[in-house]
Amino acid sequence: MGYQLISNGRLGYLLLSSDKVGYQLTSIDIMGYLWLSGNTMGHSLILRDRMGISSYRMGYKVSNLMRSSLYVLANLENEFKHVTCGSAVKLLNPYHRVRLHSHEVKYGSGSGQQSVTGVGNQDDINSLWIVKGKTGMPCRRGNAVKCGSTIRLVHQTTKRFLHSHLFQSPLSNNQEVSAFGENGVGDDGDHWSVICTSKYWNRDDKVRFKHTLTKKYLHISGDTFGRPISGQSEISAYTHTEPGNEWQSMEGVYIQANSDK
Repeated sequence: MGYQLISNGRLGYLLLSSDKVGYQLTSIDIMGYLWLSGNTMGHSLILRDRMGISSYRMGYKVSNLMRSSLYVLANLENEFKHVTCGSAVKLLNPYHRVRLHSHEVKYGSGSGQQSVTGVGNQDDINSLWIVKGKTGMPCRRGNAVKCGSTIRLVHQTTKRFLHSHLFQSPLSNNQEVSAFGENGVGDDGDHWSVICTSKYWNRDDKVRFKHTLTKKYLHISGDTFGRPISGQSEISAYTHTEPGNEWQSMEGVYIQANSDK
């Protein structure tokens, strides 16, 4: 995965996953924009923020910026190997190269609920989803998510749950996927099983999300919308497993795993 940036601040440990090209990291959080990049030899790093640009050697304390101690470390894969409860993540479909996304745009057909789409832009804050436990079964912050467990994904910006139901999707006529709920209250249509082959959901693994009520997979058909969300991909739920319903966790705020999990 390359290098990682950890901030021990008010949000807990923040792990910003790296772009595989150039080790570039991007975060949008309460501290503003942070970028991290490695030189071609991998020996030094540059930390950039709104206060300026400085260079540092690997493995040493960087500085105290914005009330947080920032450390640049390598080889932290074991500490941040898993996706954990409370983490805010961006989910990429590697086949279509788009990230799961939502916004305050409602479907013009079907349920009329908030639409869920796929976008190619990796920096869009509307592609962050918070990992939560099943309704009535809270998932302890920092617990690694077990394969086969049931979770909810909460849209960071609008606070609605990733949801599916028996409406048809507008383009492919698969099963519609929407963002649903108000004030943290949804229903059983918000539940998804994490389908993976290890004991836990690993950040580097491709996983699937199976809707617990309808047994269909979170999916990208390849169809794209016109106005007002031109070029965004339709997200639906689909019966069969194929590359269009594989997902990998990418950029985000990752909570360090509890030692007892």
